[in-house]
Amino acid sequence: MRLLRSFLILALVMGVVVGLGGLRASSAQEQVTITWWHITTNPPDRAYWDELAAEFMEANPHVNIEITVLENEAFKSQLVTVMQAGEPPDLFQSWGGGVLWQYAEAGMVRNIAPELEANDGEWKNSFTTQAALELYGRNGEYYGVPWTWGAVGMFYNKALFEQAGLDPNNPPATWDEFLAAVQTLKDAGITPIALGEGDKWPGHFWWVYLAVRLGGEEAFLNAYNRTGSFADEPFVKAGEYLKQLIDLQPFQEGFMSSSFGDEGRVMGNAEAAMELQGQFAISNMVANSESGEGIGDDLGWFPFPAIPEGAGNPNDVLGGGDGFAVGKDAPDEAIEFLKYITSVDAQRRGAELWIVPTVAGAEDVLADDPIMSTILKARNEAPYFQLYYDQFLPPAVAQTVLDAVQGLFAGEISPEEAAMMIEDTAAFELG
Repeated sequence: MRLLRSFLILALVMGVVVGLGGLRASSAQEQVTITWWHITTNPPDRAYWDELAAEFMEANPHVNIEITVLENEAFKSQLVTVMQAGEPPDLFQSWGGGVLWQYAEAGMVRNIAPELEANDGEWKNSFTTQAALELYGRNGEYYGVPWTWGAVGMFYNKALFEQAGLDPNNPPATWDEFLAAVQTLKDAGITPIALGEGDKWPGHFWWVYLAVRLGGEEAFLNAYNRTGSFADEPFVKAGEYLKQLIDLQPFQEGFMSSSFGDEGRVMGNAEAAMELQGQFAISNMVANSESGEGIGDDLGWFPFPAIPEGAGNPNDVLGGGDGFAVGKDAPDEAIEFLKYITSVDAQRRGAELWIVPTVAGAEDVLADDPIMSTILKARNEAPYFQLYYDQFLPPAVAQTVLDAVQGLFAGEISPEEAAMMIEDTAAFELG
């Protein structure tokens, strides 16, 4: 008995390593592999994730993290494939909303509510954007968490504005002022807007933001809850307002087949004056520019223009961010790693690169960044925050939105036809 007791004491003293995530690992522990899919392809940003994974594995020697990095569109298609096979990754990129909820209904994700709510909700309450967290769960269950959350807005090149005779310190505040600025840029021989409509989702930001400005929260919720329709006036008008812009031919040559990366290249090389994008646009510009630095201090940001006659609040925000969901068979170590990703230290380090933090104690890193701090302020003060339609809505409806809006950009369908396309799918999918 004395020998056994001595052995146990020795094991506790010599064989236990306390990990960053709070796990206890020893050489005797069974090896665990975590499969992790993300879409951060830009080398500096990708290195950040590699570093976090390496730190976690060093602190937890029994854990091996297998990372798969995929371009956005390839990720979406491959994720569908593995979900249909019933073999989701342990951790995978997610924007929350209807797509994630459908995976939950199919039993493809793990409920992590117990971990979020442990210790009086310590992890859950650390998120400053509870609205964002709620998009990763439903009916008291949670399937993932957000690690960055921002706002879509207008990035612009101050130098090109000045070259066209526009005041770079007073960007357009209303839709009419915006259209006038577009024409002024065209008259000066400057491409007004960069757009990667080949990927579809960048263009849908325009239609959705117009719907937000014209119909506000009420119009969307009525259509989603089926007390209204996606063919109601605000959604038809969104197409009509977008057509006003399209008719000005403000985009770069070949925009219909351009990718998000191409959009970043055009902006990063100062070949267009504006783009409507999320906070992640900055790293895209830098990564795809010829200089590898983007346009530096010439870059500015302003909110999507107000529409005074619309029902939406001019401070309402379209946006979202990135998070990670947990696959149905994920080991406990995957959740501990997810906690580490969303720790204050990891978030502060990420904020120095490109992310808009989601946890308390990390947001102050952005105080000296004029663009990111402005985006953070818009996010935090928005009366209504609308998640991207292509992520909030069920996949079939989301795809119809993307297709319909692309049809508008191509001049192939009318605003009424676009709205009715979306409504027909919504009526079937949402009941």
